[in-house]
Amino acid sequence: VQLVESGGGSVQSGGSLRLSCVGSGYTYSSYCMGWIRQVPGKEREGVASVDSDGRITYADSVKGRFTISQGNAKNTLYLQMNSLTPEDTAMYYCAVVPLWVASATLNSLYCLRPKNYGEGDWGKGTLVTVSS
Repeated sequence: VQLVESGGGSVQSGGSLRLSCVGSGYTYSSYCMGWIRQVPGKEREGVASVDSDGRITYADSVKGRFTISQGNAKNTLYLQMNSLTPEDTAMYYCAVVPLWVASATLNSLYCLRPKNYGEGDWGKGTLVTVSS
């Protein structure tokens, strides 16, 4: 399994970026796929996720500003980030994890929690830096 992120960069506060993640080497009928960010010295934070039933969940900190979407092949994940603030500065990771039950049976926040990707696969990350 390989996940490759791109699209990070440096922007000023209020700007926008679009992250992309291309996955290969897997086919999961039930899964979580999401964007997780981390600032050095802080815990990982689930930013946005989508499951195999199409449910989308956002962290409260990004609701109304970020939009997650998948490509038609479902192995591509995007994150459109608008109205960026310095608090959004972080390394952004794409992750995917197979599920052994239908994703719709799980709590809607399940795919947003970074710990639930522990048995899954992660990309190497793309750095987003927002200056004030």
